[in-house]
Amino acid sequence: MLLHHYRFTPDETLFDVAAFREELAGSRSPIAPFKAALGELQARLDARFRDGADIRDLVHGRAWCLDRLLAVAWEQQAWPEGDGLALLAVGGYGRGELHPHSDVDLLLLLEHDDDAPYREALTAFITFLWDIGLEIGHSVRSLADCEREAAADVTVITNLLESRTVAGPERLREAMKARLAPERLWPADRFFEAKWQEQISRHYRHNNSEYHLEPNIKSAPGGLRDIQMIGWVAKRHFGSERYEDLVATGFMNDPELRILSQGQAFLWQVRYALHMLTGRAEDRLLFDHQRTIAELFGFRDTPERLAVEQFMKRYYRHVTALAGLNDMLLQHFDEAILHAGETLPVAPLNERFEIKDGYIQARSRTVFRDRPSALLELFLLMAEHPEIEGVRADTIRLIRDHRHLIDDLYRDDVRHQSLFMELLRSGGNVARQLRRMNRYGVLGKYLPEFGRAVGLMQHDLFHIYTVDAHTLRLLKFIHGFRKPEARETFPVAANVIHQLPKLELLWIAGLYHDIGKGRGGDHSLLGARDVEAFAERHGLSPRDTRLVSWLVEHHLTMSMVAQKRDITDPDVIAEFARLVGDETRLDYLYVLTVADINATNPTLWNGWRASLLRQLHAETKRALRRGLENPLERNDWVNETRDEALSLLAAVGAEMPRVQRLWESLGEDYFLQYAPSEIAWQTQGILAHGDSQLPLILLGAPAEDMAEGGTKVFIHTRSVDDLFAATAAALDQLGLSIHDARIATSSNDWTLNTFIVLDDQGRAIRDPERLEEIRAHLVEELDDPDDYPQIVTRHTPRQLRHFKVPTEVIIEQDPANERTLLELIAPDRPGLLARVGRIFMEQDIALSTAKIATLGEKVEDVFFITDKAGHPLTDPERQARLRERLVEELDV
Repeated sequence: MLLHHYRFTPDETLFDVAAFREELAGSRSPIAPFKAALGELQARLDARFRDGADIRDLVHGRAWCLDRLLAVAWEQQAWPEGDGLALLAVGGYGRGELHPHSDVDLLLLLEHDDDAPYREALTAFITFLWDIGLEIGHSVRSLADCEREAAADVTVITNLLESRTVAGPERLREAMKARLAPERLWPADRFFEAKWQEQISRHYRHNNSEYHLEPNIKSAPGGLRDIQMIGWVAKRHFGSERYEDLVATGFMNDPELRILSQGQAFLWQVRYALHMLTGRAEDRLLFDHQRTIAELFGFRDTPERLAVEQFMKRYYRHVTALAGLNDMLLQHFDEAILHAGETLPVAPLNERFEIKDGYIQARSRTVFRDRPSALLELFLLMAEHPEIEGVRADTIRLIRDHRHLIDDLYRDDVRHQSLFMELLRSGGNVARQLRRMNRYGVLGKYLPEFGRAVGLMQHDLFHIYTVDAHTLRLLKFIHGFRKPEARETFPVAANVIHQLPKLELLWIAGLYHDIGKGRGGDHSLLGARDVEAFAERHGLSPRDTRLVSWLVEHHLTMSMVAQKRDITDPDVIAEFARLVGDETRLDYLYVLTVADINATNPTLWNGWRASLLRQLHAETKRALRRGLENPLERNDWVNETRDEALSLLAAVGAEMPRVQRLWESLGEDYFLQYAPSEIAWQTQGILAHGDSQLPLILLGAPAEDMAEGGTKVFIHTRSVDDLFAATAAALDQLGLSIHDARIATSSNDWTLNTFIVLDDQGRAIRDPERLEEIRAHLVEELDDPDDYPQIVTRHTPRQLRHFKVPTEVIIEQDPANERTLLELIAPDRPGLLARVGRIFMEQDIALSTAKIATLGEKVEDVFFITDKAGHPLTDPERQARLRERLVEELDV
């Protein structure tokens, strides 16, 4: 299918068929000349691609050359007498489009069902094409076969609709076309419905998003298949061979044709580069390919943005525009094909808009020109009327044609500012309307700072969406927290969100939380300044302005404290409570944080991360209720915990003298680290274990009805060197990931180590048989300290992927707790914690607590350490040695 104002001109310099025939005549075997011709053709095309030739000339040029090469190959075969066989190009090749490693789709079309006279020659021909190195997809069918198989499968007729005769009589193709005509099979309405369902299924496989970290440029929304979908339907219904015909029929205008033409040309460039670089038919834009293609296309790193991010921004802008165009045109086709001639029900909304068959539409083609505020009013009406399913195609086009009216004067108009705030305060599905505004190009016009973030890729380990897609997903999660079903999966957020006094402030903070990315500098501070300007422009009170600015500035803080600080330490809670200031801010920040994590990458949210945030939220709320001027002292915390744990143990008949003797050896820190229920559980286990020389291993799983939390592994044994490293290695070999580690040593040299583990799907382990398997494995592995070095060095495979993150070690002091904080940022790898533990052992370092966070293929772990005497590591030389050993060990 040809593009806007483009005609392919045959180019004899690509392939001189006369010269090739002469070479072939002088060759002893035809295979070598054909192979050489194919290799030389691809080399010429690749050289022209690197020199910046028009991609359309290359893609159509390769198909044109293959036509001539196949025609010569056809002549080489000894075909039976008669004209009952033809060679047809079908599918993409039938459209005259061939990328370097695209399949050459061929149909060997027989006039009659009996293929016996042709069988030997057909086999020889196909074998010859394989021998010369052509990547062909072929079928041998009679006219009757084509009709029968096309009637049964929409993909077959789609493939056959795009056909050209390469060799043999043209009359056979004409006869096939007659048999496949809409009046005989697959009339336009059935064809359109089937292809639409096919597209829905295809998009579903790609999560209905064009914003994938490693997108499939052919099949994902906004990809090449979406462009082809428009062509297939147009061909079946209108008989159109060219996209320009849709302009003539009024189904597309010139600007839309330009979007289609430019988008296809860009995707063709990317696809050509992928095929050329990988040497195969690769349609996945993987990380390493992104970097290489960005450089190939001339993008260069800048202080603000990587070359690959610039390239991917252009990619996302094209596919977003194509996805929106596909949506609109398919709606047009739906009206013209499925509902042609129908009188659809119409219900007026106001003077400007009405609902037609469930979709909102403008009552006049001049509505936006006459009243530009209607560009925002439309989305407000949809928020207020949840029964509206979407926007009619004609109105989408009107929006696109008039969005240029949104300029500085428009944005400064108090009427428009009021409409936007009304939308945020509407109580409806605000997230859905903001997504629609983004899809139709209105949101980025009204909020230019958001427009700069559209298509902006964060090329790192765990952001798998562009900034705008991530932001809109965050808003979708916030809306989801308001639904009854959220009480199961997000119990705290679902409860808290209904207590927020002004939900619109959360929508605003969500919109702006990442808006400062890609500009250099701290995006949280940049976003805080931007949201202040928004708040002042839209008439928010000074108090509300301060709140949204604070939320944007600190949107990462709660997650960082929960994952990297010791939230069992009352000083940490008090410090965070002072930062938050009041319960309302805490609740807003909690909901924003949970939505942000879930919208960043589905793999980041798990039961353990949820429980950390829930604990931090609860403890901070408790501290705020006591009053910032009256923080809970460490002694008070210890005494309250001891008293509650004693009550629990008394209730189950524990022997109090034995409990007291055990607790005397544990020290105060133990009662800071654990909740009363955990202390009671551990105490019971230790007393029941008695004098056994085997390690005590207790496992505790969250209840079935608890969505949050991880499986606890408690180990009580003699304190020996390398225990942490051996335990980490043994858990790793069980396929478990460690998310938290608390290390305590009693005064009589017994360790009380607790690990929080999840399975490889990020879930707590609850199955009794699996829990017993874990317990037995740990007892067997940890019963003999002499085996620990061998356990630590045992290999556990785990896939490492594309990112190479240099190891970073940050060492700081925690004077309040008389210990040293070591933060480790490094690539995840087999047995990483075991390696770290071995280095701690060789450097005579004691570990008290560890906070483990795995983000994509990167870990950000925090260890609270001392020397063996329990003193912090203050010697700069010793710190340097430790840092050097960790980098040396982990950067191999």
